[in-house]
Amino acid sequence: MSLGCRIRRNFERPSKELVEAFRGIPVANIDDNCGRIAAVDSSIFPLNPKARLLGTAFTVNAPAGDNLLFHKALDMAQPGDVIVLANKGSMSRALCGEIMSNYAKSRGIAGIIIDGCVRDSYTLSQMDFPVYAKGITPNGPYKNGPGEMNFPVSFAGIVINPGDIIVGDSDGLLAIRPDEHTAELAEIARKYHAGEEKQLEGILTRGEWPRPWVDATLEKVGFEFVD
Repeated sequence: MSLGCRIRRNFERPSKELVEAFRGIPVANIDDNCGRIAAVDSSIFPLNPKARLLGTAFTVNAPAGDNLLFHKALDMAQPGDVIVLANKGSMSRALCGEIMSNYAKSRGIAGIIIDGCVRDSYTLSQMDFPVYAKGITPNGPYKNGPGEMNFPVSFAGIVINPGDIIVGDSDGLLAIRPDEHTAELAEIARKYHAGEEKQLEGILTRGEWPRPWVDATLEKVGFEFVD
């Protein structure tokens, strides 16, 4: 096995219960409780904003514009995995489209995220299957390699490890490294979201949104009100 041409068959995945603990929680609320620095770069967007993403990272590190290992990943990934294709942010070639996405869906793969391009964008926008990408181009990919599978990858500003929990919605996506604090994070983020829902209810039903911290901060900074 040589650096740059290696495939890891097995890696530790978090329990299904731990992954499911994040279902339905907005990515923004999870990120708010991760120091607001956990999300990928804003250049990565969902082809269908309604298709929410949740699963376990199955990582692929590919040369720019090449999807050889992506094809192998489609056969090796397990149901519930999210194929994470790190492509150096290249916008030169589309690495998947309608056929590969439908094959992934048929195998129970939870979604695909690419820091590069896709094609067949209209069809992907209509599918009930989450695909995230950086751009769109009709130019097809190379299939030469090299590459690595199921090792840590640099993806749109963050590091994603095989086995990380991937959560995505219309705002973007992030990766959570499973550890002894992960279940607590899910609980905190869910309560945080419930608090926001309560705030929204107050706005919509009573026109109220108490925020005493605003005036307290203005006073602390030393703002002066001038008539």
